[in-house]
Amino acid sequence: MISPHRLTDLWKPAALLVLCACSMHPALGQVTRCTDAKTGQVTYTDGKCAAGSSGLEVEAKRSAEEIEQDRRAAERALELKQQRLQAEKAAADAQVQRDVEQERRRAARAAAATPQPQDYSRSAECARSRRNLELVSSTLSGGTYDQQVRIDAAQRQMDLDCLGPQGYAELERARATQPHIVVTPPRQPLYPPPAPQKPYLTHCGNFHCIDNTGARYPRAGPGRFPGNDGVCRSKGGQAPC
Repeated sequence: MISPHRLTDLWKPAALLVLCACSMHPALGQVTRCTDAKTGQVTYTDGKCAAGSSGLEVEAKRSAEEIEQDRRAAERALELKQQRLQAEKAAADAQVQRDVEQERRRAARAAAATPQPQDYSRSAECARSRRNLELVSSTLSGGTYDQQVRIDAAQRQMDLDCLGPQGYAELERARATQPHIVVTPPRQPLYPPPAPQKPYLTHCGNFHCIDNTGARYPRAGPGRFPGNDGVCRSKGGQAPC
C-alpha cells in the first residue's frame, strides 16, 4: 500500500504541469487543490473537488482587467529590457571608439618621439663633397696613377658624406665583392715616326720619270709630275727633272 506522503510526491509533477498550464491560460479560472480524506491522494482541478475531498484554492480566478494589466506590464518590461540592451550596446560601441582613438593618439606620440633617419644626401657636407669631386675630376684629366688616387679619394669622401656611415659601409662591402680591374694606358712610342715625305722626281729616262717612292710617270706626258715645290705639268713633252 502506498503511503499518503508517497502519493503526494508522485502527484507533485502533475501539479506543476497543471500550474504551468494555468499560467499559460489564465482565463480558464482558479486552480483548486483537492485532498481525499481517506487515501490522502492529492489532485488539482479548475472546478469543484469530488465528494469526500477537501479543497484548497491555489490560484484565485483572475479577471479580464487583471490579465490585461499583466500583459501590458510584460510588454513594458520587454520594451525597457530592449532599451537597456540598446543603451548598453551604444555605450560599448562608444567605449570601443574611445579606445581606438586613444590607441591612435598613443601611436602618433610614439612616432613623433622616435628619431627620424637623417637624410645625408641633403646635407651641406654632401654638397661640398660633390663640388670637390667635380673640381678634382675636371682638373686631373691626365690619367696618371697619382691623379686616379686623388679622384678615388674624393669619390669615397662624397660617398661617405652623401650616404652616411651605414650606407657607406654597405657600399664598401659591395665594392669588396667586385673584381678589381686595372686599365693601363697604351704605351706611347719613345720616338715619333717620321712624317711621310712628299713624292718628287729623282731621275728620268728616255721614256719615264721615277719619283722617290718608285712611281713611274710617262715622260711624253701629258700629265702632272711631282716636284719639290708641288705639282707641275710637263712642257713640250719634257718632264721638269
